[in-house]
Amino acid sequence: MSTDEHSPLLPHHNASSPLSQSMFSLVKAEGEPTWLASFNYFIFGTYLNVLLIFVPLSIIAHHLNWDAALRFSFSFLAIVPLAKLLGEATEQMSAKLGQTLAGLLNASFGNAVEIIVGISALMQGELRIVQTSMLGSILSNILLVLGCSFLAAGFKREESEFQVTAAQASSSLMTLACITLVIPAAYRSTQSVSSSESGLLVISRGTAVVLLLVYCAYLYFQLKSHAHLYQATNKQESEPQKMSVIAASVALLSVTVITAFCADYLVSSIEETAKRYAIPKAFIGLILLPIVANAAEHVTSVWMAMKNQMELTITICVGSSIQIATFVVPLLVIIGWIAGHELTLFFANFETIILFVSVILVNTLIQDGKSNYMEGLMLVSLYFVISLAFWVS
Repeated sequence: MSTDEHSPLLPHHNASSPLSQSMFSLVKAEGEPTWLASFNYFIFGTYLNVLLIFVPLSIIAHHLNWDAALRFSFSFLAIVPLAKLLGEATEQMSAKLGQTLAGLLNASFGNAVEIIVGISALMQGELRIVQTSMLGSILSNILLVLGCSFLAAGFKREESEFQVTAAQASSSLMTLACITLVIPAAYRSTQSVSSSESGLLVISRGTAVVLLLVYCAYLYFQLKSHAHLYQATNKQESEPQKMSVIAASVALLSVTVITAFCADYLVSSIEETAKRYAIPKAFIGLILLPIVANAAEHVTSVWMAMKNQMELTITICVGSSIQIATFVVPLLVIIGWIAGHELTLFFANFETIILFVSVILVNTLIQDGKSNYMEGLMLVSLYFVISLAFWVS
């Protein structure tokens, strides 16, 4: 039987038809989305973008000097969709540029909100907010996000498995980063306050350089020399690209700039909000800010766990904490060094102990390469107790 071009059994494509013109306006011949399709997906791809209305409200509230609670709330809610858009743009660029560049992109922009909030607080002299927000990001990833992911996976299946060698390598590096934060606290406890300040700066800045080098080695380990350890055991078909590389780059740059302004407004309202409404600044920095900054990662990690992509879940949770501890925090110390702000790696004894016991619990739970809902409940419970402790501090 011949296949006539006008056969009713085959679709008849006419380049001049409205449908064809519509398709050509959205997708290029080579399959890469056009600018129109890219930004259509970027702006209307999720209902979470409804919260973008708080971006102009945040700007207006800041410049008209509205109540501190309104300024804080508007900026807080504005950063939620911006964090999701940053993650989306990074993911779309990563899908096209290959594994190595994807790793560099995720290193640079995976924790972009934390970096922006940290730099903004650093330049305003809010060193306490810098430290608590960084510590809070680490804790929220390894306790709250990982715990929720284990819980979600536990509801779907009795037990989930993941590559134990890669998980142990990541948790060991997290332990190293934790130890480097314990050392300044131990040094401070053995010295007088006046004589320890210069020593803390030397220890912190030297440690920051070492941690950045270790993080570069970790990227090489993860992306090149031992990349096979991080391959998912349960393969998923790659989704079609929704944005072109250029459009994703423009979107990434634009959202980063907007996020910087909203983060600046957020940080500037923290002091007044904390005083007026008797909210501990440590609670704001350690609990509220990290939850907003990691909103996109929270959703992605839980979703991947439910799809039995546990390697990816471990990478998102523990890997993001490693980025913060060995890349973001040292970077902020060096930026503070250059800008004349004496940011150190010295955390209060209470905070250091909390980080240390949290890392120990995570290491204990993932060392067998298996997870269940009970382990998730343990992690979330510890996070709740820590939140309660900082609320009353």
